[in-house]
Amino acid sequence: MPRIIDLFAGLGGIRLGFKQAMDELALETECVFSSEIKPYAIKAYQGYYGDDDIYGDITQVDVNHDIPDFDFLLAGFPCQPFSSAGNRNGFLDTRGTLFFEIERILKEKIRSGSPAQGFLLENVEGLINHDNGETLRTIKLHLKSLGYKVNCGLLDSKDFGLPQSRKRVYIVGTLSEKINLENFAESEATLGDILEHGLPTVDTEFTKRLFANYSPEEVLGRSIKDKRGGKNNIHSWDIDLKGETTAQERELLNMLLKERRKKHWADVIGIKWMDGMPLTEEQIRTFYDMPNLHGMLEHLTELGYLVYEHPKQQVRENDGKVHRVPDETKEKGYNIVAGKLSFEFSKILDPNDIAPTLVAMDVDKLGVVDGNGLRRLTIKECQRLFGYPDDYDLSIVDVKDAFDLLGNTVCVPVIKQIALRMGEHYINTNRHL
Repeated sequence: MPRIIDLFAGLGGIRLGFKQAMDELALETECVFSSEIKPYAIKAYQGYYGDDDIYGDITQVDVNHDIPDFDFLLAGFPCQPFSSAGNRNGFLDTRGTLFFEIERILKEKIRSGSPAQGFLLENVEGLINHDNGETLRTIKLHLKSLGYKVNCGLLDSKDFGLPQSRKRVYIVGTLSEKINLENFAESEATLGDILEHGLPTVDTEFTKRLFANYSPEEVLGRSIKDKRGGKNNIHSWDIDLKGETTAQERELLNMLLKERRKKHWADVIGIKWMDGMPLTEEQIRTFYDMPNLHGMLEHLTELGYLVYEHPKQQVRENDGKVHRVPDETKEKGYNIVAGKLSFEFSKILDPNDIAPTLVAMDVDKLGVVDGNGLRRLTIKECQRLFGYPDDYDLSIVDVKDAFDLLGNTVCVPVIKQIALRMGEHYINTNRHL
């Protein structure tokens, strides 16, 4: 019977995938210790698993007193220090040092004469190249120094039967064998396989304007943003979201959207290039010389499609971070207002395709066409995108907290396939004991 501990447990997705694998191998699994610090995560975890005792702050645990002996350590240790969505401070971030709590637990069990047979760790794709790969090398070095045969791999959930592309780093180790993390059998799915139907849709000014200009079929797979051009993007001016525009004004906006990203303007302006620089009226006339250009620029600024601003210089602060600061010595210019999450929806999902990587901060910006209307992904649909069963009840926590937990969870089918290989190793190892 493999005994496991579940650290930084969240929804318990690693535990779930591990148990599914052991069940398939006819091995009973016992979770002897779990740890999680978020109250709403604990509530959801206990609601599904029924565990009475969930340890809180892992930094305060007395390993030999609080943690029973175990065979496998499971941990999706905090990813924000290495994530592109965070500041990427790695081990400089106090959350980054929580990896060393994993090392401490493994080391203490070795010292006490009851070493764990192995571990399964999960983290974000950004861990691979963080600090030019030094962070991952440090993690592997520390684990190898404990006597474990360590392997790591970057796997994408879309190859494991989930309709979501979610690349994650998996680090696996055992005392006697390097677990292979290649050549998994691939399976595919589309969003249509997990979507519900006939649910209430959103009726707002945004959706009214969207469907006044596009049919439900025409918006499938389209992004709603003003940062980029391209046929797959719908811009705010395409649906007159901030006010009515003329055909000429829309043409101007589309040309400016692309032109302001060209690197030669950085040399002309005298700043380090950035993805979207304000251009003066004179500079705009070089590619859109219309008699009424000034009036159009002023009108579009008044409506909020454009902003009249100074170019921004790159400045390194005392904390070492690089910021963009308006340079008031430079002439003001016109720039597209292009906040990433400016609109009610940022992307309309196509049921014949897969979902992008779901993250907690913008999962509620993904739209689903249902009938002739538009709605957000449901919690149940999000659970399915990660491979959680429908009987995992997240209604016991607030909707916002549920999406936060899902945006930071693991993909259960990927865990299961890795755990199957770990389980086979466990069987072979213990057969001779």
